[in-house]
Amino acid sequence: MFENLSNRLLNSLRKIRSPILLTEDNVKDTLREIRNALLDADVALPVVYNFLKLVKKDAVGKKVSKGFTPSQELIRIIRSSLITAMGGESIDKSLNLFGKELPRVMFLVGLQGVGKTTTIAKLGKFLKSKKDKRVLVVSVDVYRPAGIKQLETLALKGGIDFFPSNLEQKPIDIVNLALDTAKSNSYDVLLVDTPGCLPINRGLISEIVNIHKVIKPVETLFVVDSMIGQDAANIASSFNSLLPLTGIILTKVDGDARGGAAFSVYHITRKPIKFIGVGESINELEPFYPERLVSRLLGMGDIFSLVEDIKDNVDELSAKELVDKVKSGNDFNLIDFTNQLKQLRNIGGIVKIINRLPGVSYLPENIKSKIDDKFFDRMEIVINSMTMRERNEPKIIKGSRKRRIAYGAGVNVQDVNKLLQQFFDMQYMLKKINKFSTSKTLQMLQKNMFSIFGNKR
Repeated sequence: MFENLSNRLLNSLRKIRSPILLTEDNVKDTLREIRNALLDADVALPVVYNFLKLVKKDAVGKKVSKGFTPSQELIRIIRSSLITAMGGESIDKSLNLFGKELPRVMFLVGLQGVGKTTTIAKLGKFLKSKKDKRVLVVSVDVYRPAGIKQLETLALKGGIDFFPSNLEQKPIDIVNLALDTAKSNSYDVLLVDTPGCLPINRGLISEIVNIHKVIKPVETLFVVDSMIGQDAANIASSFNSLLPLTGIILTKVDGDARGGAAFSVYHITRKPIKFIGVGESINELEPFYPERLVSRLLGMGDIFSLVEDIKDNVDELSAKELVDKVKSGNDFNLIDFTNQLKQLRNIGGIVKIINRLPGVSYLPENIKSKIDDKFFDRMEIVINSMTMRERNEPKIIKGSRKRRIAYGAGVNVQDVNKLLQQFFDMQYMLKKINKFSTSKTLQMLQKNMFSIFGNKR
């Protein structure tokens, strides 16, 4: 979503050349380029104006600290200002989960088609798996026949409980029954999915407002599609005038949106962005951390989120077994390699991992463009065409075996040769890890990555 904006920001910052003092003249061109980058990203004009005013105020007259370049000093100021523009580090973005009265009712509203029903299921899964809460979900959207069924299907997929409703019931009756059920069965959280509508639809808005008054939710979350740019903030502001919003959830952040919504929505509504949807999977809802997103925009990576993903999705027992195997001197084989590919997929794929590493934005484009998950998918297809013995003992794969494997995988023999060579390079690298210092190991890893991606056709 933010790739174009990130590239524009980084390109403008690379051009900074100035003496030890930042002046209005030597930051003028950079601020103009940043302004254009933000406007191209569909950031609301008042947000851009206030952001540049904040940067200029902090930058002009600032003496560059010893050991820093003017570029680094300005990047620090811009980073701080971007974080402030998206809500800051100190604002409370957590959900109101604690209190004597159960269940904690959460009310989700928004336009039709923004992914609200999917977000309900994602949020329910998040609360169950990450917060250890008993969750019940219910839909009062009796105007969209497929909506109730969709929520039921997603709830089943996420392993959360669903309260049934039908089109003949009144929304207020549905929510009251769901609330009684949640209370009598000791649920921690009740998530309510509402009909999607425009603020100008007075009849539907009035019904939603009345339901809100009856159930008195602890959280009223506005779900907004990040693809609609700065309009997202204006629509959120309209809803905020009708309902006491407590936070925002941005959906489709993984799409090709330009990023304007993330910058505009907080500034206009003064409501924190609490979550972002980063994919179609029911697991792909993340708490929103402005400081992490800004670090990624400026090429600094997002190690914290990467560590959390690894912790949540990697099988620790399998990882330990592999480490023990390598340390004992046993060969790393193609079965181990396939297992690591699956672990990689669980984390989100190589692209997601690479994009969260510091300095990746500065890699040459010819290398970055070759890093994709399809490459590893093709490798797995080739491995799946091998017999179990071949996966255990890759060295036995010679001429006739290579031809059979290539035919079964639908690739050329050269592709099989390439995979095997890359695998043997990795196997050799793992054998050497115990013998080398950390610095030499990192050099070897870097060289191996280049051999994989730098030579990929």
